[in-house]
Amino acid sequence: MKMNPFKAKQYATSQVYRARPQEIERQDEERPNIPEGIMTKCPKCGRVIYTKLLLTNLKCCDECGHHFKVSALERIAMIMDDGELFEYDTQFTTINPLNFPGYDDKLAKTQAQTGLVDGVVTGKGSIEGHPVMLGVMDPAFFMGSMGTAIGEKLARLFERATKERLPVIVFTASGGARMQEGIFSLMQMAKVSAAVAKHSEAGLLYITVLTDPTTGGVTASFAMLGDIILAEPGALIGFAGPRVIEQTIGQKLPEGFQRAEFLLKHGFVDQIVPREHLKQTLGTILKLHS
Repeated sequence: MKMNPFKAKQYATSQVYRARPQEIERQDEERPNIPEGIMTKCPKCGRVIYTKLLLTNLKCCDECGHHFKVSALERIAMIMDDGELFEYDTQFTTINPLNFPGYDDKLAKTQAQTGLVDGVVTGKGSIEGHPVMLGVMDPAFFMGSMGTAIGEKLARLFERATKERLPVIVFTASGGARMQEGIFSLMQMAKVSAAVAKHSEAGLLYITVLTDPTTGGVTASFAMLGDIILAEPGALIGFAGPRVIEQTIGQKLPEGFQRAEFLLKHGFVDQIVPREHLKQTLGTILKLHS
């Protein structure tokens, strides 16, 4: 015997409609009152973590080891001796070279949200007693995109390091070139790479630490020019994103493609270092090359 699909559908809809107000009321009554931001959900394993515990664990999930993104200031606190850095070019920012509509307002809003003037912090400090020039990109500032200010600050950092004969460490985190600055952004690839080359010709050490994500023009330039290239576990590293590549070549990419572990296997990265061991590892490398 055939069922009347319209009758069944009408019945089911009617039941849902009658139950819905009571269900909503019951959910509202049972919902716990948890202050916003007190818990954080791991995007990899789904574990709900007490935020204060996550911060004491260097923003790493204690269940699966997922490394959450950290700001430039948090990174400095984790890596530098006493969390201190003598910062250079503190007020250096872009002047909107293309007069891109709405860019000035968006820039001011991002500066207020992050407390930074642009997407990289540069300066001089020490790691386990060894002096070093440091550059840290912030993924929260325009997704870490590289504009004229970032390129200029990094170029100046390498020039200072060359003059003072100090090693350089750069933590990369970028979605690529900043589209609001067009060709001026792309020019930073060559400018920073030239400064890196002069630093290298002087016989000085350059270490890059690739964090999630490191993509686009940053990957195609100074991120992969380090004498020693380290990476954090699970970091996305590449030029174009995996979805763009799949759409272009019409093929499914290998599992874990463009992740730090894949790049280590294929010789693009020297070592993957968990965040808890990063300061010690950098200190050891600096000691060996001092």
